[in-house]
Amino acid sequence: MSTNKRSLKVYGLLVVLLAFLAALNVYLPQGDLVSMVPDQELPASRGVLAAVNALTMLVVYGGLGLLGLTLSGRVGFPALWDEAVSNRERFLVPALVGASLGVFLVAADAVFSRLHALGPLPHPPFPTSLVASATAGIGEEIIFRLFFVSFWVWLISTVLLGGRWQENVFWIVSTLSGVAFALGHLPSVMFLYGMQSVGQVPVGLLVEIVLLNGVISLFAAYRWRRAGFLAAVGVHFWTDVVWHVIWGACRAGS
Repeated sequence: MSTNKRSLKVYGLLVVLLAFLAALNVYLPQGDLVSMVPDQELPASRGVLAAVNALTMLVVYGGLGLLGLTLSGRVGFPALWDEAVSNRERFLVPALVGASLGVFLVAADAVFSRLHALGPLPHPPFPTSLVASATAGIGEEIIFRLFFVSFWVWLISTVLLGGRWQENVFWIVSTLSGVAFALGHLPSVMFLYGMQSVGQVPVGLLVEIVLLNGVISLFAAYRWRRAGFLAAVGVHFWTDVVWHVIWGACRAGS
């Protein structure tokens, strides 16, 4: 099987897995993430929400990711399953990087939580935390790395600059992707804490959200460019496993 066909097959499996996990998450317990926002009713039945989530992942995320996969090949990034990339680079190194970032998040949250009155960031309960880690690792990397970075690097470096300064463009776009990724978490944080405007978010919490998510983004982008998209997914997933699954379980049991 050629590299391109294998990459498309693996990508298709990733999107199907993402759709399944997004649907499954509707039925899992949310723990403190629900208790922090009392009197909230579901906008529809769980079955309808699960179907909508799955369809969104298949059509929107799957479509944008497929476009990103195509454009990433045009700018010379490694294929999703590139025969030139070892499994060590594809799986082991991202796991080690992600686990290290997870420890960094735990330490950073302990520091930043002292700068405001809201305390440490909340975590979903197990097994929701594991499903959420996989969903974020695949879905958010599709949107913010595979699509966002590929599209803008292709448009700016290849189309507008004739292939020049791709390295500089990549890092500028990856930084902007990290900022967008971080700010994309603000609405959920505001919802959890009952905030009506960004102005209500404590500065310490805002800096923490941007810094931590930005760091994850840059490491994921770097590993993606070196070893393909699965490496970015691995960095994100294992970061969340340490941060949400392991640390979240430790905090719940304390």
